[in-house]
Amino acid sequence: MPSYGDCQTADIDATPERCFEVLTDYEHLPEWQGAVRAARVLERDEQGRGSVVEYEVDARVKTVRYRLKQVYDEPRRLASEYLGGDFRDFSGEWRFEPAGDGRTRAELDLKIDPGRFVPGPVRRAIADAVMKRALQDLKAHLESAGVPARG
Repeated sequence: MPSYGDCQTADIDATPERCFEVLTDYEHLPEWQGAVRAARVLERDEQGRGSVVEYEVDARVKTVRYRLKQVYDEPRRLASEYLGGDFRDFSGEWRFEPAGDGRTRAELDLKIDPGRFVPGPVRRAIADAVMKRALQDLKAHLESAGVPARG
């Protein structure tokens, strides 16, 4: 079966540290990530960060569920290892690079193997829901007024 992947970038008016902080506040993702219906931290690492997170995502054509092991290189990189769910395989990586003046170049690189053939329109809808909207939502959330930093 073919796997599908894409890499998207966005410039965000926030520091890499702030991008990383907001993205790893898993319990609050559904409040601002439009496609994320639920994010549950199943295990935490010795620093209290979510190490195994279960997601429920509205991919427009279907709600998909999956569990990821989070791999941290704070604040520049958040990678994910697939532990199970509705895909055959799923891997992703967020990267945050300083872009000057407190801005960040955010990049999301995803590869998804659904385990079966997925027609082009469905594949595009999933890619839009999981990837493009994720970056757009992160940017919009961080650039909106009144987004407090975690204490």
